[in-house]
Amino acid sequence: MTPPTVPGRFVRVDGTALHTLVEGEGREGPPVVLSAGLAMAWFDWDETAELLVAAGRTVVRFDRPGHGLSAPATAPPTAAGEARRIAGLLDALGVTEPVTVVGHSLAGFHAEAFARLHPERTAALVLVDSSVEEAPRTLLPAALRTGAARALGRALTAAGLPAALGPAARRAAVRASRAGSRAADPAAPDLVRRCYRTGRVWQGVLLENSRYPDTAAELLALRARHPLPAPTTVLAAHDGGHGRAARRSLARQAALADRLGARFEVAEPAGHLLMLDRPHQLARAVRHAAAPLPPGRPLTSAARPPAP
Repeated sequence: MTPPTVPGRFVRVDGTALHTLVEGEGREGPPVVLSAGLAMAWFDWDETAELLVAAGRTVVRFDRPGHGLSAPATAPPTAAGEARRIAGLLDALGVTEPVTVVGHSLAGFHAEAFARLHPERTAALVLVDSSVEEAPRTLLPAALRTGAARALGRALTAAGLPAALGPAARRAAVRASRAGSRAADPAAPDLVRRCYRTGRVWQGVLLENSRYPDTAAELLALRARHPLPAPTTVLAAHDGGHGRAARRSLARQAALADRLGARFEVAEPAGHLLMLDRPHQLARAVRHAAAPLPPGRPLTSAARPPAP
């Protein structure tokens, strides 16, 4: 059977073929670069991208190495390396004007690193329920964690677990990361099978996760050396609950906004996969992200959350 065709093309950046999709004509503002969190793919941005294109933006979506349809990573990820990857992708696509860079979850580290290291290429930064690490710590050396992740990925692939369980694991993770009655995974089943039945994606996820604390620590160091040059928005997900975990999550996102001098906006009801639960609010935040920040406290949505 001929595999289904998918939109986009492959662009080689630093020797790795990245699956990339460019849409829209960009008449109404800076181009938008969308980078999804750990284990997610280009199609998770579908509704948000459609709204942005309809509003006159050019939208660039891409899969990081080992994710979606992109080739495996050739080296462990770093914050600076992922910032360089975004810059290299823009170069390959011929995008020379400043962009609004949007990072979800772990990719929030990458998007912020890009804004700090490439200020001349950044019109605005939007962090979508971004990962937050105030004091990242590691118990094992990075090389040991990376080696273990690679070995585990190979073992899982050899055992056939991605082919047997990959799509089901993806569906379960999406349901657990959404809020309300729309908690199903909207992705097309054929695309889910094409991506998540492969050991490449599992290995990519394990490799990124193994370097998570190092990437977080690297970003903290970048904050000390490189000012944040562009208007920034922190968009936090809140499922409407009042438990300690929900309050603490909101408080950490609000603290991140304070630390970055950013707008702070709450999307509710929404789970961590905010782009699936509140695409209209996310698209609106992206459209207005490049506007100058008002003086004083940049709170734009819900009141500051109570302390946990």
